[in-house]
Amino acid sequence: MCSRYEVKARPDDLTRRFRLGESPLDFARAEVRPTDPAIIVVRAKGGARLAHPARFGLAVSWDKNPVINARAETLQKKPTFRPLLANRCLVPASAYFEWRQDGKARRRNRIALDDDGLMGFAGLFDADRFVIITCAPAAAIMGIHDRMPAILPPEAEDSWLDPDTSDARFAALLGPYAGAIVAVEEKPKPRVQGDLFGGG
Repeated sequence: MCSRYEVKARPDDLTRRFRLGESPLDFARAEVRPTDPAIIVVRAKGGARLAHPARFGLAVSWDKNPVINARAETLQKKPTFRPLLANRCLVPASAYFEWRQDGKARRRNRIALDDDGLMGFAGLFDADRFVIITCAPAAAIMGIHDRMPAILPPEAEDSWLDPDTSDARFAALLGPYAGAIVAVEEKPKPRVQGDLFGGG
């Protein structure tokens, strides 16, 4: 699952990394949450890449909450996602956040490329809303969660965005990330006991 991610990048950084036809609006965010506005990268008819503002999560009739993730393994079977298979996008991110269960506590991890560079998640969009596609986890983060965003290597992004790429070909792009990724877990905040300060 991927419910929160980070976009620590200036418009010029996004333009260079994703080869955009024009510089996007500034959507840098320390944390993008469901329903938040963000930038996705889409393919224009002529093949140029464009930055498109959209909100994180698809509105659906059968749930009051937006659908934020789509499982790579069942994309072609689910009626929610099947009509969107030609509407593929990249979701720019500098990191994403996942929680590891530690007994009764949940520990937040920031997960990023080892060089802390920008990455593109595979996504689907419908007008002004989008979902992030998830897949099985890479070995490096298997102990944190059993899913991860489908991170596309830069050389696979054109194939993903091209609506003429066959279903079998794009399905092959949506596996665990093979590059180096790093997870940094936030340290638990120290517990303050009230009696140390004369309180209860």
